[in-house]
Amino acid sequence: MRTKLLPVLLILVVAPLALVAAGHAQAPASAPAQAPSPAQASAPVPVDPDTLSDPVGTFSVLGYDPVTGEMGGAVQSRVFSVGNGVLWGEAEVGVVATQAIVDVSYGPQSLALLRQGVAPKDVIQRVLDADTDPGYGRQAWPKAGRQFAVMNAKGEFAAYTGPEASVWAGDRQGKNVTAQGNILARPQVVENMVEAFEATETNTDGSRNHLAFRLIAALEAGAAFGGDTRGQQSAAILIVKKNCGVWLHNDVVLRLQVDNDPTPIQKMRENVQWWWENQRRKRPNCPE
Repeated sequence: MRTKLLPVLLILVVAPLALVAAGHAQAPASAPAQAPSPAQASAPVPVDPDTLSDPVGTFSVLGYDPVTGEMGGAVQSRVFSVGNGVLWGEAEVGVVATQAIVDVSYGPQSLALLRQGVAPKDVIQRVLDADTDPGYGRQAWPKAGRQFAVMNAKGEFAAYTGPEASVWAGDRQGKNVTAQGNILARPQVVENMVEAFEATETNTDGSRNHLAFRLIAALEAGAAFGGDTRGQQSAAILIVKKNCGVWLHNDVVLRLQVDNDPTPIQKMRENVQWWWENQRRKRPNCPE
């Protein structure tokens, strides 16, 4: 393993600009042109993932269970502690994934807009419009390379993959699920993630599968089709529902991170299984 790792700023791959709301593509209105500030006039160096010391790729999934009311997300990447910069969630509000040439503030911004009742597709547009594209350090960090997905507490969602996200990059949607990624081996990575989430709604005995295992299945399916081209290093999962976490007044049903491991998805499944068997608390109005 390399000793020099990027911070939790994720360079994700993107196909042509796409704005997807509830599975239907919509072209977002272009943001007003921004006049360069004096500090920007020195023309920062454009981002080229292949010139970075340890370029990364990321794929994530957001999902909703209409029966239990739980919502959550999971992510895998070739970066240390990917969960610190990608997944955001708040019970009765929504979940967000921020990645690629990432602006981590997209997570809190999106949750704030969801809290106001703004529809996910409008959250996407408003967050993009507010991005002044300030660069990062002495290099360009273009908003056209951002990738993020937003899901509200009703399971409605929207996703954006900027035209400058590192290829292959894109997003796909299905029933109560959106998957997105960059620096991926092929489009089938996210397509297979959506199919796996949909296919694991119930177990072989007919019982309902918990959202955590469906999100893990989606990551496993993405990895099976090549995942991100740089390999694996970390993974994370976050699931929220009001008062359904362990202990008092806890809305976090599950939050796990595998920060530095050659098989992070496998390790995360093992931890989810342990949680399911040993720590999951049964409470009124919470999933069994």
